[in-house]
Amino acid sequence: MRLVAVLLACSAAVLAADEKITPPIGQLTTPGWAYTEVRRFKAPEAGQGVAVDQDHFYAINNHTIGKYMKKTGERVAGWEGGAGGEIIHLNAGFIRDGKLFTIHSNYPGVPMLSSLEIFDPSTLKHIGTHSFGRMDGSFTWLDRAPRTATPAAAGKWIACFVHYGNRAAEPNRDATWTQILALDAEWRRTAGWALPPDLFARFGGRGYSASGGAFGPGGYLYLSGHDNTELYVVDFPKAGSVLKWIATMPFPSEGQAFCWDPHEPGILWSIIKKTKEVIRGRVSIPQRN
Repeated sequence: MRLVAVLLACSAAVLAADEKITPPIGQLTTPGWAYTEVRRFKAPEAGQGVAVDQDHFYAINNHTIGKYMKKTGERVAGWEGGAGGEIIHLNAGFIRDGKLFTIHSNYPGVPMLSSLEIFDPSTLKHIGTHSFGRMDGSFTWLDRAPRTATPAAAGKWIACFVHYGNRAAEPNRDATWTQILALDAEWRRTAGWALPPDLFARFGGRGYSASGGAFGPGGYLYLSGHDNTELYVVDFPKAGSVLKWIATMPFPSEGQAFCWDPHEPGILWSIIKKTKEVIRGRVSIPQRN
């Protein structure tokens, strides 16, 4: 009995130490990294993500998009695809070359099907599509890597195809099968990476994966999960196939897709799905060596 008591005491000490090392969700802060909320806007379409251009933000939901003035939050246009339409589940979006690119999947359908859907941001008219069809995973976000990234990723499209450990899971797969891919101008795979296991342990509790991702300050890749009010920072490895988790900072959005403002460095736009709000915030980071 005495030995059992000692073992239990040791286990309790280890657990207490772990709790100190890994703070609760929303409290894990890497020194030198900080997020500051600036303003909130109400937007009924803020269910999956947000995109931003010089004067507007675009709140994105499964098959709806709302266009709003950045300065006032006034709604100026909208697009509605209909619950029974061809566009089922928009996951994220961004503005590039005068076009609104949106990431689309058939979530929670199995087998997983994915496509890139393109809109004219001035009118919100649907103007193009690229079907990935059946992929190893479900398309959740896309961004262009900076030229300073690892050679395998530099200048390439970086896409995330996630797996799930819930009702959307494919047979014999869970969230750890998520993959980050480099794609060329013809959307062909040229390289790929996995997310680190300890990061999955942090945000994969309900079987979800990386719902948001984009390159931001310092040239790092920033990620969000699906539920945690935390923003994760990863970098590409010098060798091997697993990205490096280098920093974490609390922020008010519980996962979902986000977007860096292309006209205001360090400004991050995100959403709160539960309250249908779009949030404008500022991120500051240590100087990169």
